[in-house]
Amino acid sequence: MTDNVLEKSIYLKATPAQVWAYLTEPEKLAIWFHKPNNVLVDGPYEMFGVESGDRLMWGEVLVAEPFRRLEYTFTIKPMGDRTSMVKWALEEVAGGTRLSLRHEGLPQGEEAFGLMLALDEGWDDHLARMRKSVHAA
Repeated sequence: MTDNVLEKSIYLKATPAQVWAYLTEPEKLAIWFHKPNNVLVDGPYEMFGVESGDRLMWGEVLVAEPFRRLEYTFTIKPMGDRTSMVKWALEEVAGGTRLSLRHEGLPQGEEAFGLMLALDEGWDDHLARMRKSVHAA
């Protein structure tokens, strides 16, 4: 049996450079996701709740190819010591950017299904907030 994978894709009326800022810059990340203390580049990172200030996720940026691809390990408390992988791909399309997300290496089994549902819904909510902010700019 393979690990669970979540895949999402959205279209944004913005350049890949503008979308990249939403994936890597603390002030832009804070709008739609969680806030790191530093720009996401190769190496370790932590992200904190915008309102709570609590550490919510952490890992290591493994690939940061501006305007094209960002990959990082992803750990949250409900996953225990398990680490998953988040992969973002940006593709320029007529009128904007296609942003794709692949979250892989997630826990499997009936006991992990609630976490899968929460992550699935969470990514939908986060991406909707990103779209709203990008399109309002």
